[in-house]
Amino acid sequence: MDRKEIAQILTEIGTMLELLGESPFKSRAYYNGARTIELLTEDIEELVRQDRLKEVRGIGKALDEKIKELVNTGRLEYYDRIREKVPPGLFDLLKVPGLGPKKVRTLYEKLGITTLGELEYSCIENRLIDLPGFGEKTQKKALEGIQYLKRNRGRYLYPEALDKARALVDGLRESGLASRVSIAGSLRRRTETVKDIDILASGDLPEAIMDEFSRLPWVDRVLERGSSKLGAVLDSGIRVDLRVVDDGQFPFALHHFTGSKEHNTAMRHRAKGMGFKINEYGIFGESGEGSVQCADEQEFFKYLGLQYIPPEIRENTGEIEAAEQGRLPRLVEYDDIKGIFHIHTRYSDGISSIEEMAKRAIEMGMFYIGISDHSRSAYYAGGLKEEDVLRQREEIERLNGLYEGFRIFAGIESDILTDGSLDYPDEVLASFDFVIASVHSAFTLDRETMTKRLVRALENPHVTMLGHPTGRLILAREGYPVDLERVIETAAGLGKVIELNANPYRLDLDWRWCRRAKEMGVRISINPDAHSSEGLGDIVYGVDAARKGWLEAGDVFNCIPLAEMERLLKRA
Repeated sequence: MDRKEIAQILTEIGTMLELLGESPFKSRAYYNGARTIELLTEDIEELVRQDRLKEVRGIGKALDEKIKELVNTGRLEYYDRIREKVPPGLFDLLKVPGLGPKKVRTLYEKLGITTLGELEYSCIENRLIDLPGFGEKTQKKALEGIQYLKRNRGRYLYPEALDKARALVDGLRESGLASRVSIAGSLRRRTETVKDIDILASGDLPEAIMDEFSRLPWVDRVLERGSSKLGAVLDSGIRVDLRVVDDGQFPFALHHFTGSKEHNTAMRHRAKGMGFKINEYGIFGESGEGSVQCADEQEFFKYLGLQYIPPEIRENTGEIEAAEQGRLPRLVEYDDIKGIFHIHTRYSDGISSIEEMAKRAIEMGMFYIGISDHSRSAYYAGGLKEEDVLRQREEIERLNGLYEGFRIFAGIESDILTDGSLDYPDEVLASFDFVIASVHSAFTLDRETMTKRLVRALENPHVTMLGHPTGRLILAREGYPVDLERVIETAAGLGKVIELNANPYRLDLDWRWCRRAKEMGVRISINPDAHSSEGLGDIVYGVDAARKGWLEAGDVFNCIPLAEMERLLKRA
């Protein structure tokens, strides 16, 4: 082990001691020792062999022993022991500009943050503003630093890539060179995360189309280029692949490059059974000469005896069989949504007022919203005490008097405690129009205990719906262990709603489980978990996930019209 490696380990020890809240003098000793070792001019192994390391200024007895162990064995027991106490993700947080060990320790101790994803989510929810030693400026700087670090990450949340892809498609369309342009790949299927962007274009001048594409302002550099394909990296760090085909090939190529791989394999197998061969160039008979002509994907599927299969459900999970039998669902659409639940305001950790939320929802074409600020146990998020609840209720009643054909429902997001009880007495819970029960702490319970916790919460007669049921943060934190089958079964038996949290960091309930909930008769509420009026717009991502989970309007709680919702919540 050379001196640079030893210096690095000593520096990490100093950092870990700071993260653990040890004496600053102790940390400084390791930092100074690391600097001394890195600046040594003599061979460190020779110094150790001659037992002269302790003669070097700044190297005391404790450091001397630890450096000897590193040189002689290549490892240090003390380092390994300390490292076990520090969540590994904290070192990633230290890469964010402006976050030193002291601030990272505060984030860990006060908010339980251990990953960049959790930090980003907390910044979006404005949880750093009121932390000691932080503030709005530090939060903004942290978010900017995270965006910089994310450029080199392997996968991206699909809404992040979607915005970039739409800009590229629009730019190429405006050039007038391409006949047709579309997003393809996993992004078109609305998979939660993507590693790149696929774009398909058609036209008679592929070289000119690729030239124009490479000049778009979001393209940082071209990596590779062929006669009909171009690979590039965007200024955001996301890779993009552009393919250019003849316009007659466009429907076949769009289906092929949309995928999924499993869907395409099943489609090829079906076509073979019908005496055809399909690929990105067309549909061919046994002779292989000349493709069938299809104007679009609708005609492509029709030729193969199928209903049109929406891109979101092309995962080979029964969509081909359903399309053959003419029983594909009419997937929910944004226009089916009548109202929005799970909204946080300035009363807890939101940044918009109730009135601002209402006005934005009306602009979006909604007929109702459900305010659900955090409950009293969520001290980190300004959870409402009972007197705050009464004050908020008065404001909601006043605002409801101003609107016609629009309603603000008074709700709460109540914390589910470790034993499954909620953090308000029944008489307080009964006063709300609706109650969202959510887990915000103690994620490390075992599967059986966590399952019982959620089941008991659902059994509370005042609970309307279960919020973000697995607690996952995509690309940041796995969901806690829980028997979702049992939870969904409980919800079905009690007539309770389960949330599909539309925040792109959550998308929880996962779309794979949405279909199971539908089968069991459980309604899903597509909720943005909005902390600002702008955040209400996240509901579109929830609609995407709901479509991917085969949900129809009748399966979605907040597709219920206002008058029926008023009766339903009053009865509850």
